[in-house]
Amino acid sequence: MTHVEDELNSQPECWTRVAAEAVAHAKVLPVPGERVALIGCGTSYFMAQAAAVSRERAGQGETDAFAASEFPHGRGYDRVVALSRSGTTTEVLDVLGALRGRTPTTAITADPDTPVMAAADDVVVLDYADERSVVQTRFATTALTLLRAHLGLHTDRAVADARTALSAPLPEGLVDCAQFTFLGRGWTVGLAHEAALKMREAALAWSEAYPAMEYRHGPISVTARSTATWMLGKAPEGLAEQVRKTGGLWIEGELDPLAELVRAQRLAVALAAVRGLDPDRPRHLTRSVILDANPR
Repeated sequence: MTHVEDELNSQPECWTRVAAEAVAHAKVLPVPGERVALIGCGTSYFMAQAAAVSRERAGQGETDAFAASEFPHGRGYDRVVALSRSGTTTEVLDVLGALRGRTPTTAITADPDTPVMAAADDVVVLDYADERSVVQTRFATTALTLLRAHLGLHTDRAVADARTALSAPLPEGLVDCAQFTFLGRGWTVGLAHEAALKMREAALAWSEAYPAMEYRHGPISVTARSTATWMLGKAPEGLAEQVRKTGGLWIEGELDPLAELVRAQRLAVALAAVRGLDPDRPRHLTRSVILDANPR
């Protein structure tokens, strides 16, 4: 078993633990009414997107999400929350450093022995969700579960559905597809982007992600018999029929959307195996992106 398989299989236990800890972490997480920005890179950015929509739609306050490299330093926020598994990502540390003494910051990380511990004002360490694989699975979903539990949005159903996602067979025909499109609505748009990223990282697959209503505005033109379109959450009315008319494979997300992401993670690992790839060590990727401050 690869590291990533072991790690993605442990997600139900990680979610249960972090949800139970949410109250203990509440004092360093955003409070209702604060204007908040969440930042991250790669997978963490997509989790930030999902968390930001969740918070704003829960009526907790205006909430934005940014790739750390694109953070708008001219805007004012009451708190900035950074997601960083490694705690060493250059762009995240740069933002935290620039905000020091001006804006309260919280970092959510997996490693307590990294620079983010000193860079942020407050830190939540999820060391039990750390990973050996380059490809992120359980840290990302555990951090998102913490933020959703803090909002009162986490449910036992998500954990139960994750167990189902890990045990039930993948939909027939998926591994044979040549192209994959993941769709979301609201907070699940970030999950769709993350599912597509897993396919690219682990399996070198042609994968895309869109808000579900935007999919009809152009991207559906690439859908054909060799493609799969996977909806995370409730689909817009009529979309499934439109996809089926193209000859493409339609996958209806029937589980909790976070559990559907677990199914997509499994697909990425399964497709990597079929293609003879090592999902623990994707080509051109490292566990953390650390930029040279003085490039030659």
